[in-house]
Amino acid sequence: MQPKSNLWIEKDGEVVLSRWRVNLLRAIDETGSISAAAEKMKVSYHRAWEKLHEMETRLGVALVETQTGGEHGGGARLTATAHDYVARFEQFSQGIDETVARRFAQAFGPQ
Repeated sequence: MQPKSNLWIEKDGEVVLSRWRVNLLRAIDETGSISAAAEKMKVSYHRAWEKLHEMETRLGVALVETQTGGEHGGGARLTATAHDYVARFEQFSQGIDETVARRFAQAFGPQ
């Protein structure tokens, strides 16, 4: 047996940040594109855009600035606020998996 955990933050009862959503923001930051981030996350562009839109709406802030068209195509980049949320989520979640594993071992013994 192996313990698993999921971690998310809600606002008014709705998810605003989670490990998956933060990974989506990281992927957008790394690729410079929502569509490339979606591909990297193995989800449709629509799904990635939907989750991004949910985060922005529920938090009440822009997380991504997009640029359409142009000679080299469009692009996307994280806002300073998004970078701050990613950093804070990483700080918040640091050590959670280790804590879960330790508590599991205490309750169930070594596996």
